[in-house]
Amino acid sequence: MRMAAHRIAATLPSVGWKTRLAIACIGFCAATTLWSQTPQLSATTQQFVKYRQPVLAITHVRVIDGNGLPAKENQTVVMRDGRIVKIDAAVQPPMEATVIDGSGRTLIPGLVGMHDHMFYPSPKVNPQASYSSILPEQASSFPKLYLAAGVTTIRTTGSTEPYTDLELKHDIDTGYIPGPKMHTTGPYLEGQGAVFPQMHELADAADATATVNYWIGEGATSFKAYMHITRAELTAAIAAAHARNIKVTGHLCAVGFSEAADLGIDDLEHGIVVDSEFTPGKQPDICPDRQLVLANLATMTVDDPRIQHLIKYLISKHVAVTSTLPIFETWVPGRAPIVPRILDAMLPEAKVEYLAQRDRVNKTTDSPWPKVFKLEEDFEHAFAKQGGTLLAGLDPTGYGGVIAGYGDQREVELLVESGFTPLQAIQIATINGARFLGEDKATGSIEVGKAADLVLVNGNPDKNINDIENVELVFKDGVAYDPAKLIKAANGTVGLR
Repeated sequence: MRMAAHRIAATLPSVGWKTRLAIACIGFCAATTLWSQTPQLSATTQQFVKYRQPVLAITHVRVIDGNGLPAKENQTVVMRDGRIVKIDAAVQPPMEATVIDGSGRTLIPGLVGMHDHMFYPSPKVNPQASYSSILPEQASSFPKLYLAAGVTTIRTTGSTEPYTDLELKHDIDTGYIPGPKMHTTGPYLEGQGAVFPQMHELADAADATATVNYWIGEGATSFKAYMHITRAELTAAIAAAHARNIKVTGHLCAVGFSEAADLGIDDLEHGIVVDSEFTPGKQPDICPDRQLVLANLATMTVDDPRIQHLIKYLISKHVAVTSTLPIFETWVPGRAPIVPRILDAMLPEAKVEYLAQRDRVNKTTDSPWPKVFKLEEDFEHAFAKQGGTLLAGLDPTGYGGVIAGYGDQREVELLVESGFTPLQAIQIATINGARFLGEDKATGSIEVGKAADLVLVNGNPDKNINDIENVELVFKDGVAYDPAKLIKAANGTVGLR
């Protein structure tokens, strides 16, 4: 039925992606309640499911609700038809419920990853080639690893294979493969000078408008501007997206943060680390040399009046910032530890290349990264403390040290290192993202009436944030997935597929 539905959809090139997706859903999608809307799971997906009963109850569990409120002890959480229906210390599980003992465990909302690509750097066959970095889609491993780590919703935040992302979303939504709920970003909106061959270089503002409109028609739900985009191109892209109620974020360089805020951008990726506006000699619409940007930032602190003014300005313009601390940690000499589960996930060739580059980074004696990383942590803490909307992601790029899902957990740990309490860090990584996506009425926190997107961890992240790594069960719409099985199926393939 699935292949037949895809063949039917493929014969209709003149209709939009959403129409084709609906046709391809024939045979999988049901109706009425949330539970009956939950698709029939394929045999491929079912092998990773531990519980899929209409009524589930977790008893004697600690609950961190994601709203920043104190943890509640010894709670019973009842899920019915994919939704949370009761949260109470005194409630008894319904007679028909399958009961899970949560003693010694903590229930947190599913993480909402706001910079969670579906691609990863491949091993370099020829490092001397003009394009030595290729970012292939990890269509098999990444959906499993995100879900296994407790990431139940992602925004892809830039795509090198947008059609693959859309197809992955469809296959997850229809139950054909396991994975998180996906908010699919269109292809990068990059100007002239792209360093990745998978990126289209915009010709001008008209091209930016046409690109945005085309990909909205195909199903993109957000856009990401990239380093060499000009002010004119970014202005056109934002106008086209906003006309369709679509948000635009950016990993910028040629355009500074203050300029982007003036143009109406909704979100800025990575934080102060990539903002070029303070670089001496910065020219309009030109991306300065990366080393000059970093060297200048290494001389600054968060108390610098220019940075404080930027923080206040971004907040006044309602511009969010997405934290991606894990990717920058890998560039700080001596910081990123060797983690067995990260190495286990990698293709053998990818592992060799990662360890070699990690060794080169650790031997660097004049790196600006220790100071720049500390500045980024301080910037994010100050931005949120003053009322800014801080989001959380991982960015599985760089030289391969950040793995889907595991990096999302590491992001929460690094937020705590940056000065946030564990409850605040979890809030940033859950409800903040859901609210930015417009999904906070449905997910992002543990509340009655919301979808049962939950993570059961062994331990107490409120006291030891590293316990967030001890994932025992991941619930998406009330279906409980087995992390160990998902991880086993993905291991050894990251960097290839």
